[in-house]
Amino acid sequence: MISLLLMLAAADPPRSASSKPDPALARAERVLAAASLIDGHNDLAWEIRDTQGGHVEAIDLTRGTDRLPRPLQTDLDRLRRGHVGGQFWSVWIPADVTGPRAVELTLEQIDIVRRLVAAHPRDLALASDAAGIRRIMKDGRTASLIGVEGGHQIDGRLAVLRQYRALGVAYLTLTHARSLDWADSATDAPRSGGLSPFGRQVVAEMNRIGMIVDIAHVSDATMAAVLAATTAPVIASHSSARALTAAPRNIPDDLLRAIAANGGVVMVNCYPAFLSDDWRAWDAARTAYAAGAGVPADVYGDRSPAPLVAWDRAHPEPRVDIATVADHVEHVARVAGRNHVGLGGDYDGIGGTGPVGMKGVDGYPRLFAELIRRGWRDRDLVALAQGNVLRLMERVEAVAASLAERPPVDAIDRASR
Repeated sequence: MISLLLMLAAADPPRSASSKPDPALARAERVLAAASLIDGHNDLAWEIRDTQGGHVEAIDLTRGTDRLPRPLQTDLDRLRRGHVGGQFWSVWIPADVTGPRAVELTLEQIDIVRRLVAAHPRDLALASDAAGIRRIMKDGRTASLIGVEGGHQIDGRLAVLRQYRALGVAYLTLTHARSLDWADSATDAPRSGGLSPFGRQVVAEMNRIGMIVDIAHVSDATMAAVLAATTAPVIASHSSARALTAAPRNIPDDLLRAIAANGGVVMVNCYPAFLSDDWRAWDAARTAYAAGAGVPADVYGDRSPAPLVAWDRAHPEPRVDIATVADHVEHVARVAGRNHVGLGGDYDGIGGTGPVGMKGVDGYPRLFAELIRRGWRDRDLVALAQGNVLRLMERVEAVAASLAERPPVDAIDRASR
């Protein structure tokens, strides 16, 4: 830590000819230059599939992807400007894709991430553990990790879970938008009352093989059941604070404290629906209008269908900005502690929207500048950027090492789940 703080003091702040220097932003740049950010969730892989049919080579990430006909929130230059030194790439698939097809589609998504990394070896490199992240960040590249975003993607088979880990998957989000027969979603009716016996086996096997348990998207009951069952710390890869915004995907204070007691990390999301109740109400009215107009509602700004462009002009969007994100970071830090908070932007999975000043992955230094203006110390900023996640990963790896002699968990009869 002493050597890192000396690096922070020695680094030269950036200069801007077009604006008055901002001491807080200059300090944020120094902190992140010495201790780059690990982001918990990015959906670029699905955007590549959705817009290019999975043809990684069809998108030039060396150019500004915000200027594409269908703009993206991620490219290599913005990753550098955002000081994103570690990125968990989500291999999300829709929650209504189930059975063997869910496994096939997940494998295709893993392939997209691996091809994406292979296409940009000067900028990206695959990692699956903390040591790999540290080595790749030291080399000046973005360590690229894989997260599977939904338990439906294992098709009820622990063998599939193990094979995902063998392919480099670092975490599994236990549910997405729909409840499973072994774990409940925050946005669906419960089916298991938390975790079924098979759900507990999934958690146990993840602990054994060193895969991080991700509790973003799960219900409160499932979250509590996971914390009771796991022997390793957990993450919420892209969630925010329910005390500030009443989104069911957000985490209430009692569970923030329980996650801290577990050694886990809550990674604050940049989707306005998780950051502002006013924005949620506006978006609900907008969604209702879009349904009546027969157009999709989950796109924003220049990408919006024509009827929504007119609606947006008549109904100004409530402001969600960097200060709003900082409020959620600070709330999690107050309740869980500054050693248990991180960032998981959810970029390219939020319809092109985002907080003012943080519309893409390049916005993180401005968030750190806001926290600096609120009195955050460099050591706490380093913990937020990378230290908390790296500590968690090292603990997950230590638990797995302690269970190395244990045989694979056997799945119970499918009919009894």
